[in-house]
Amino acid sequence: MEQSLDFHELDPVLQAQLQLGSFTGKFDVKEFVGLVSERLITQSKTSSGPFDPKPFIRTFEAAVDRLIAVRKDVQTKTEQMEKSVRVAEREYSKKMMELNRGFEAVGSSFSTMESKMNEVGRTAIRIGEQLESVHIERQRAQAAHNLIDYYNQFSRGDTSRLDALKKEGREGRRQVAVILRRLTTVAREVDLPTAEKTRENIDKYCEKFEKDMLYLFDRCYRKGDPKMMHHCAQTLLDFNGGASCVQVYVNQHDFFMNKIRDDSDHGEDVLWKSISKPDESPPKTEAGLTELFGEIRATVGQESQIVQAVFPNPPLVMQVFLQRVFAQSIQQYMEQLLNKGASLSDLAYLRALQLIHSQTSALVEDLKAHELPSITPSRASMDTTDFRRALVGTSSAPGASTTSTTIGIMLETAMEELFVPYTEGQKYLERENKSLGELYANLLATFTRFHMRTQRGKSSMFDRMVDRLGAAAANTSTTGGSSTSAQAAAAIMRFGGISAERMQDKATEDPVREEDGLLSVDIAEKMLKWHAEAIGRCVELSPQNDVVKNTFSLLRVLAEAIGGAYLETALETAHARLETADAKIEPNLHALIVLHSVDLICHLWQQYSNMALFPLAASSVTIRREMTVFNSQAVSRVEGAANNLMQRMTDVIISWLSLQLTKQKKNDFKPRNDDLSFARVNTEPCVACCETLEKVRDAVIESLSGKNRETFLTEIGVSFHGLLLDHLRKFPVSATGGLMLAKDLKSYQDTITSFNVPALLERFEFIRQLGNVFLVRPEILRSYIAENYLGRIDSVLLKPYLAQRSDWGQFENRFNENIDIEEPSTDIATKGLKERFKTARLSMMMKELEGLKLGEGMSMGIPTGLTGNFSISGRTFGSGSGSGGT
Repeated sequence: MEQSLDFHELDPVLQAQLQLGSFTGKFDVKEFVGLVSERLITQSKTSSGPFDPKPFIRTFEAAVDRLIAVRKDVQTKTEQMEKSVRVAEREYSKKMMELNRGFEAVGSSFSTMESKMNEVGRTAIRIGEQLESVHIERQRAQAAHNLIDYYNQFSRGDTSRLDALKKEGREGRRQVAVILRRLTTVAREVDLPTAEKTRENIDKYCEKFEKDMLYLFDRCYRKGDPKMMHHCAQTLLDFNGGASCVQVYVNQHDFFMNKIRDDSDHGEDVLWKSISKPDESPPKTEAGLTELFGEIRATVGQESQIVQAVFPNPPLVMQVFLQRVFAQSIQQYMEQLLNKGASLSDLAYLRALQLIHSQTSALVEDLKAHELPSITPSRASMDTTDFRRALVGTSSAPGASTTSTTIGIMLETAMEELFVPYTEGQKYLERENKSLGELYANLLATFTRFHMRTQRGKSSMFDRMVDRLGAAAANTSTTGGSSTSAQAAAAIMRFGGISAERMQDKATEDPVREEDGLLSVDIAEKMLKWHAEAIGRCVELSPQNDVVKNTFSLLRVLAEAIGGAYLETALETAHARLETADAKIEPNLHALIVLHSVDLICHLWQQYSNMALFPLAASSVTIRREMTVFNSQAVSRVEGAANNLMQRMTDVIISWLSLQLTKQKKNDFKPRNDDLSFARVNTEPCVACCETLEKVRDAVIESLSGKNRETFLTEIGVSFHGLLLDHLRKFPVSATGGLMLAKDLKSYQDTITSFNVPALLERFEFIRQLGNVFLVRPEILRSYIAENYLGRIDSVLLKPYLAQRSDWGQFENRFNENIDIEEPSTDIATKGLKERFKTARLSMMMKELEGLKLGEGMSMGIPTGLTGNFSISGRTFGSGSGSGGT
């Protein structure tokens, strides 16, 4: 076996790689093996013989031996270094223990020193407090000595010392101010024989000093010297609070000296011409007011900077300036506008007041941006009380400070005081009610005169309304505090011409037209629009707590005007016309148009109340409930009047139909056998009744709707049905006349069918079948009346109608023989009815059969009156009225 190579026999490059330094840092095994075998691989490739591994083996063995030797060297060095580290650690631990003991000793020394220093500090504090107390006592003694000295000098009339101090400049004047303030306090409390004279000398000198400082301030103000103005203001603040200086500054300000305004200079003729017209929109601006408020905004913006630079207490000065602006400039111009508005009308006055209020509110919000920071007064400016405490050895409570009202609060107060004379108590509300009442009275004046003349000489609800308005108006003049209704009534009477003295004379004055008395939705909308404007003013001008109460008051005015003076008057006039109408003349259906207008206006009124008025009362449950009850009662009165009118209209129409039926000739249904008799389609009473019913139908469809329409037409149809039942019992009918009668009844049925009221269809089908008894042959008559609707009526009740047949005498005996024979299938209940009505009239029996089913799926209901059935469409606050609309 060949011996391995020695380390020194290896390639020098390989020897360098096998040194210890090659293994420090980053080491890659693959790279190391490749480096060792790189030369051997090259040699093996150049050899022409077979692969010889021996060079590789010898080289790697030598490398491994060298690596083992290197590892041993490293291990030896590691052991030596570990020993050295352990020795160093022991020495380090020993040194750290020694240092810790040293630090503990130093800390103990410092603790001892700190305790000694704390003891010295407490001693120093006690000494300092004693020194401060001695210093304060010394200051008090010095101040007392100086004051006594100055007081003695004043008692001798000697002011040279103060004069010399005053000539020393700004600081000297400030000292003189403080001294004089203190001397004034002392002079009031000294009680010596010469005290009165000394007090007079001090007061004279103080007065002279103040005048000199004010003169200096005024001179500097005119020169525009803010520094000297600030000195004078500070000096006067130390002297007496500086109020006189502030007054001089404010009183001599150019804004107050040169601003004497007259609203006639602004050319606002258009505004003053339209402000009294209720149909015109309220004005939003007034040129003079806008100009004044613009100047105020600009002036306050400049003054806030000047005041901060000049005065030591700028918030107080700014408040004085703004109070003067409100009390003089704004109030004077406000009085001019309101006086001019009051000379025109109450509406002009109220609109001017609202305009000023809204503009002033905007001005106040803008001026709040000039809020100035408060400045703590200096020690030299302490007041008399503080100085007195110093003299007697007491001190004020720590933390005590004088608080002043902020500019924002002052502005709110100034604005409130500006409007209090016009809104306090009931002043504003009374004027608003009066204005609204006058507007409504003017608007309804022609309407009221028309209905007065229509009602002249007749006692009606209108007369009762006049009496009620008269009593309310009298209450206004006899009592100091008049109610809202009394004010509205007085206005309506005064402007509507309904005074007790002139009521009869007024009726003979200006001529009125028919259209003057018609209800108009446009008029109602105008009344609601005016009322909405008044509500808007009420919300803006009334105190927050009074808005609900004032809204209720204005609601009463509206109800009195639109409900009582407008709708109820029109309804009562229509009712009176029906009462006085000639029964021989065809009835006028104008009352239905009145009902239609009443419904529309009431609906509009209630929608307005629900949307605009009741939400304003949400904050007060009690007043909202009272408003709801009042509104419900007002609408119920209108509904009651409408019910009366509908009932009267029904009576008039039925009376007219009855009159037409009385014109039926005795032989209309027993004609002669001539061509003229058979040429007629219907009899004249039939034609007249059908024409009347068609006119009523068209008028009702145009004017009424819903349940009101159905109820009214049902009442007409049922009443006419009763008339026909009685009518058929009065006239003899021949065989050929039965054809005429059948054509008449068919016309009646067709006309009633056009009413489109299901409750009437079977009634008039019954009438048609009853008319057919005059057409059927005698031998089948018995079977005919036992069928259909006639079969439900006792044959005894039909005998009065059968007796009108011209051939009744020929077969009456045979008919009577069978009249008591009952059908086996006769219902017990029906039999009972027959027994009950053996002697009754058929029309009475029809009423007793109310609700009895006459046909499949239909029942018969007979209304007995319209009272309580008329309802206002869309009404929310009612008293149990129907839900249908007219």
